[in-house]
Amino acid sequence: MSALHETPPLLAADLAACRASLASNSKTFHAASLLLPPGVRAPATVLYGFCRLADDTVDVGGGRRLAISQLRRRLDRVFEGRPQSVAADRALAAVVAQYAIPRALLDLLLEGLSWDVDGREYETLDDLQDYAARVAGTVGAMMSLLMGVRSPDALARAGDLGVAMQLSNIARDVGEDAGMGRLYLPRQWLREVGLDPAAWLAAPRFDPALASVVQRLLDAADVLYARAAAGVASLPLACRPGINAARLMYAAVGHEVARAGCDSVSRRAVVPRARKQRLLLRAAVSLWPASGRLGEPPLPANLPLLAAVAATPAAQPVRKVDFVIDLFDRLGRQDRQATLGRSAV
Repeated sequence: MSALHETPPLLAADLAACRASLASNSKTFHAASLLLPPGVRAPATVLYGFCRLADDTVDVGGGRRLAISQLRRRLDRVFEGRPQSVAADRALAAVVAQYAIPRALLDLLLEGLSWDVDGREYETLDDLQDYAARVAGTVGAMMSLLMGVRSPDALARAGDLGVAMQLSNIARDVGEDAGMGRLYLPRQWLREVGLDPAAWLAAPRFDPALASVVQRLLDAADVLYARAAAGVASLPLACRPGINAARLMYAAVGHEVARAGCDSVSRRAVVPRARKQRLLLRAAVSLWPASGRLGEPPLPANLPLLAAVAATPAAQPVRKVDFVIDLFDRLGRQDRQATLGRSAV
């Protein structure tokens, strides 16, 4: 019997909602997640569901500052064990309790999203990596915890992978971000090639100067992908194909940008399906990625992530299915009692 059939209907429904969000909004991550063992795939889907919800909540038209405050209050309830009656929140409460996910990691994620709201500018690559560590490095760290890996060296490599993936996304979305009034490319780099950041953002265009900046960002991402390979090799054997698939496929996004001459203003790079399938096969058989060294110093931007995990003791071992059934049964009883209480009024 599958893990899904062993869980009560409430958990099944919540997981299904998170899974639908993943399949719809991130085809690359969804494809990579299919190579994860079911015991990791389900909580990973839950984490993605909440991250997607948070990102979408902040990106809506108005009241985005209020949205950040509301998300923080929702996290308060999640970590108090009384989440809102929303699939993403209920499922997240189960995951953070079982896997000892530090609240500080999710606070860092929301801080990164608040930088988008504030229109923060990124002068240097270090500044941009500070942002990427919050919105994506945090996800890498949480994924590591789902796999039972909490060593500082492995977490540093997980953070590298998250930051690299975000840099690839930024390189791919230059034109799309400019359409929303956002510029993530390091402004120092733009000025070095003769582009005024404010003037370019007012009238986005592609030219060889911009191409050189995008290529420089892709090169920085590739350095981190290589460092992350050592982290993949430190994961449980069953988890390596899925994480390696994410590493290879997100790097491939950057390679597609490069193949288009680094023009991510007039077009959006897409990895062809046939290439994705080849990468998935490569990830499934490459269980011992050799490049990179596990003991490389952490990226300075990722140091807050490592500190957050170090300050949070690992959860006591529990049998996963029993734990989740108990929590979701309790949440279900609370929902039913609330419904009965309203009916009696």
